[in-house]
Amino acid sequence: MRRLIAAVLAGILLSAFRTPTLVKASHDLAVSNIEVTRNEILLNFPETATVRLSLTNDIEITSVVLEYGTEQQTCGEVIAKAFPEFIPGTTVDTQWTWEMRQSGSLPPGTQLWWRWRLTDANGDETVTETQTTTWLDDEHNWKTFNNGEFLRLHYYEGNQAFINELSSAAYDGLQFNETQSGLSAESPINIYIYSDTDDLKDAILYEPSWTGGQAFPDHDIVILGISESDLAWGQAAIVHELTHVLVGHLTFSCLGDVPTWLNEGLAVYSEGGLDSLSQRQLEDAIRNDTLLSVRSISGGFSEVPDKAYLSYSQSYSIINFLIESYGQDKMTELLLSLRDGLTIDNALTQTYGFDIDGLEDAWRQAIGAQPRPVSAQPTAEPTPTFVPTIVPISGGFPALQVTPTPVSTSSGNGQPTEPTPTRTGPPLSLTLILLGMCCMFLLVIGIFVLGFIVRRDNMKAGKNE
Repeated sequence: MRRLIAAVLAGILLSAFRTPTLVKASHDLAVSNIEVTRNEILLNFPETATVRLSLTNDIEITSVVLEYGTEQQTCGEVIAKAFPEFIPGTTVDTQWTWEMRQSGSLPPGTQLWWRWRLTDANGDETVTETQTTTWLDDEHNWKTFNNGEFLRLHYYEGNQAFINELSSAAYDGLQFNETQSGLSAESPINIYIYSDTDDLKDAILYEPSWTGGQAFPDHDIVILGISESDLAWGQAAIVHELTHVLVGHLTFSCLGDVPTWLNEGLAVYSEGGLDSLSQRQLEDAIRNDTLLSVRSISGGFSEVPDKAYLSYSQSYSIINFLIESYGQDKMTELLLSLRDGLTIDNALTQTYGFDIDGLEDAWRQAIGAQPRPVSAQPTAEPTPTFVPTIVPISGGFPALQVTPTPVSTSSGNGQPTEPTPTRTGPPLSLTLILLGMCCMFLLVIGIFVLGFIVRRDNMKAGKNE
């Protein structure tokens, strides 16, 4: 594991300064003849979650399996299983620790669930009731402010006026997305507001230093580090990340994904447009013919600041062109086509009648830019990736797909790239040649052995005569 030694040392140091959170489940649970005396989870946020079980039974317990998971949007039912060590008997005491540094960090506010599957010596199986808890630290005195049916703001610092401003911005963002972009909330969205970016980084493992916020659409969770002095940035960032949650829900699929320019363009569009600096940068790029190709910003944005900022501004301009020219119903149709597994080229063609290159041509003409440079080499069309729904054995949940927000600007989307499969064996033709040679070798040996046996028998026959 990458940086394993550093992770272990960090875990030791953190455990020395953090007080674990103990979440107890029902102790009077009695299933069949089994009496559960302890069924609890110990949270050491954000490092580990340890599940403990103690029980007694009239018959020897021979198998104990922990089933656990998170409440999130998935392609199918995902049940992870762990097999803790225990001594078979009528009394069982066992525990198992979920290592977040191994399985991947979970966002604050994630709902964890667990249950035990027990088998006795007679082969009878018993499953305990499912228990749940919230994956969250106990270092802060969290408060909750509800705004309507779909917004829940969780915070621990800031006066009520500060929270009201953020809540109003989030509510206005939801209304704007519904009326202007065709994106609407279907379930409550939990927004966790940390007092600054340092506290935010402590809540998520392996996060880059520039992260100021993230959206986790599969969990309906947004996390942000907003101080009272950064209220203006926070109002824009909260709308930006909420939009990512809405886009993620509408387009959720295991067949493909949403290009970055579309996802980020909608998020910036929901903020109400570009600020003066971003607008000026976009105009300079139009005038100097330094616009980025639409295909180049379909994946992750550049790490070079100027190109990254231009990518956001350009993405907004493209979305603004599509919605202003064709309406929000067409935008919704495009997103649904991506959800159904179409590539972005096919989805654009089905919705608007042009592919990515055609989109760029129309957009450049609309904003008064120079025509798109035509490459002599054709551009390969991305193929949707089918995601398997294999049930992990112990803690192997897929990596979360998140959309981080930089501290000083809109969010970036550093999506990992799948490695290219490589051949691990010899070519088929070489394999057949080697197989034929082996067969010939065995045939020669067989003939030699057979000849030796016949010769020996003839010699014996001659002596007998």
